[in-house]
Amino acid sequence: MEASVRKELTELARKVRVGVIESTNAARCGHPGGSLSIAEIVAWLYFREMRVDPKAPQDPDRDRFVLSKGHTAPALYTALALRGFFPWEELFTLRKLGTRLQGHPSMHALDCIDMSTGSLGQGVSTACGMALAAKLDRKDYRVYTVIGDGESEEGQVWEAAMFAAHYRLDNLCAVFDLNGLQIDGEVKKVMNIAPMADKLRAFGWEVCEINGHDFDEIERAFETARQTKGRPTAILSHSVKGKGVSFMENQAAWHGKATSPEEYEKAMAELTAAREA
Repeated sequence: MEASVRKELTELARKVRVGVIESTNAARCGHPGGSLSIAEIVAWLYFREMRVDPKAPQDPDRDRFVLSKGHTAPALYTALALRGFFPWEELFTLRKLGTRLQGHPSMHALDCIDMSTGSLGQGVSTACGMALAAKLDRKDYRVYTVIGDGESEEGQVWEAAMFAAHYRLDNLCAVFDLNGLQIDGEVKKVMNIAPMADKLRAFGWEVCEINGHDFDEIERAFETARQTKGRPTAILSHSVKGKGVSFMENQAAWHGKATSPEEYEKAMAELTAAREA
C-alpha cells in the first residue's frame, strides 16, 4: 500500500473514533468500546472496498453491509457521515427522540442502512440471504458483515456459517471483530469461542487472520476475499476494544457507557494529538 493511501485511511479511522466519542457523549449513552475497535474496518469498507453511492443509497447494484453487532452503530454512522450520506452534525442526534440515528441501525430510519440489526446473531443470517439473492438474481454485488466475538457465542452464527458454505457464497465476506471482551468480561471466560480459524475452516470457509488496526493486513485480507471462489471468506480481525482512547483500551467497562465531561475532554485531546502526530 502506498504511504499516502495508508495516511489517508489512518486519518479516516481517527475521524471515525472522533465521531464515536462525540456522538455517544452527546447521547450520554451508547457503546463506544466495540465501536472504536472497528474504526479501521469501517473506514476501509466505505472508502476503499464497497461499491456505494451517497447519491443513490438504494442502487440495486450496490454492495451491501450488515452490522451484525448492531450496538456499535456509532462507528457505522460516522463512516456514513464521512462518506457523505448525511451531515456530520447529525451524529449529535444519536439516540435522541425522533432521530434517524437509532441506538441500533434501522433501515426504516435511514435509507443507507441495508438491514436493521441489534439482536445478536441475526445480522449474519441476513447477510447470507442477501448473498444468496445476488447469486439467484445473477448480480455481481458483494455482501459484507461485521460480527462481534461475544456475538459469536450465538448458535445462529454457526447455522449461518453452515448455510454460507453449503450455498458456496463466495460473494460473502464476514469480519469477526475479535477484541476479546464483551459486556460481562473476557470472551474466553464467559464462553470460549476458540479456535475460531479451525472451526470456520471446518465449516468450509476461507479464513484470514489479521491485525484489525493494520491497513496493509486489511488490504491483503479483502483482496483474498475477492479472489476466493466457491466458498465464503471470514476475516478474523484481532483488535483492541476502546482502541485510540487510552483509558478505554481493553476495558470491558466501556462496552456500553458514555464519557463523563472530564473523560470526554481527555479522549478528544488524545484523538486530536493523534491527528497532529
